[in-house]
Amino acid sequence: MDYSNGKVAGALIFVAVTQFVLSVIISEALYSGYSISANYLSDLGVGSSSIIFNSSVFLMGLLLIIGAYFLHRAFDFTMLTLTFVLMAIGSMGVGIFTKDAGTIHSIAALFFFLFSGLSAIFAVVCSHVHGFKLMKTPFSVIAIILGLTELGGFVLFVGGIYFGLGVGGMQRMVLYPVLMWLAGFGGYLMAHPDRPKTQKTQ
Repeated sequence: MDYSNGKVAGALIFVAVTQFVLSVIISEALYSGYSISANYLSDLGVGSSSIIFNSSVFLMGLLLIIGAYFLHRAFDFTMLTLTFVLMAIGSMGVGIFTKDAGTIHSIAALFFFLFSGLSAIFAVVCSHVHGFKLMKTPFSVIAIILGLTELGGFVLFVGGIYFGLGVGGMQRMVLYPVLMWLAGFGGYLMAHPDRPKTQKTQ
């Protein structure tokens, strides 16, 4: 069966996020004494669940970077492809350089959080710039809201404002909106045709 580039990209993105979410749940259950509120997500990468968490977050990045290739072939939105690639590199970096690695781990996490939020917004913005709507309402509106929520939450997180959720709870408020968007985007792409070849930028 011949699948379009957009459908392949969507499947890869959806699988990337789904396996990561399930691995986080498993890792939290296996990590004795782990607190969703008091512990960082990255603590899962240095504890008893480290193999599961680190391999999962690396795999997510790997699948996202492959998905970015097919996404670019389908729609040729350079800025969206770039944010996806940088997000994926950040995810792979978190899996390779655990929390114990210090600064390089923080940089990798910064790449993931920053460019994942931007990718949600660029998926809508690039559509208007190139004259081809990759996402239609209401999903385009949802993508913008989730992207801005993630970026706003990230700013608050870096500023140490947790609203009583604890460092781990607030970190999840940053991470989960973009995971929801990526899963939704993957499903949307699987049901969405590629950009017509006659409309592609030369």
